[in-house]
Amino acid sequence: MGANSRLTVAAHALTWIGLYQRRGHEVATSEQIATSVNTNPVVIRRLLAQLRKAGLADSRRGAGAGWTLSRDLSAITLLDVYEAVEPGPIFALHPATPDPGCVVGHGIAPVLGVVYDGVETALRAELARTTLEDVLRDVLKAT
Repeated sequence: MGANSRLTVAAHALTWIGLYQRRGHEVATSEQIATSVNTNPVVIRRLLAQLRKAGLADSRRGAGAGWTLSRDLSAITLLDVYEAVEPGPIFALHPATPDPGCVVGHGIAPVLGVVYDGVETALRAELARTTLEDVLRDVLKAT
C-alpha cells in the first residue's frame, strides 16, 4: 500500500499560490501550480475544488481566470488543509465485523480503537501547530 500524498500536494499548491501572490500576481492557473508540483493540472483542479469548498482557496472564471487564497498563509494550518482533503480517519477498523467467537476477533476493535484515537489526536495537534506561513518560511530558508 502506497502512502497518500494529498495533504502534501494540497499544502504545496496553497503555499505556491501564496508566494506567487506575494510576488505581485493576482491569480495562479492550475497549469502553473501543476508545473511546480509536477503533476497533471486536473489533479490540481480537483484538490483546489476541495480547498475552495473548505474556504481555503477561491477561483475566478473568465478573463483573468485562476486561483487565489481565501486567507493569508499565516491563517491556514496544515490541519485546515488536512481536514479539507482527508475527510476520514487515518486508520479504520475492519470493514466487516470480525468473528465475535474468536478471542482476537472479539477484542481487536476496542483495543486498536484506543490506539488509533491517540494517533489521530497527536496528528491533529502537530498539524495545528504549523501554518503555511511556517512552511513557506522554511522552504525559502532551504533554498
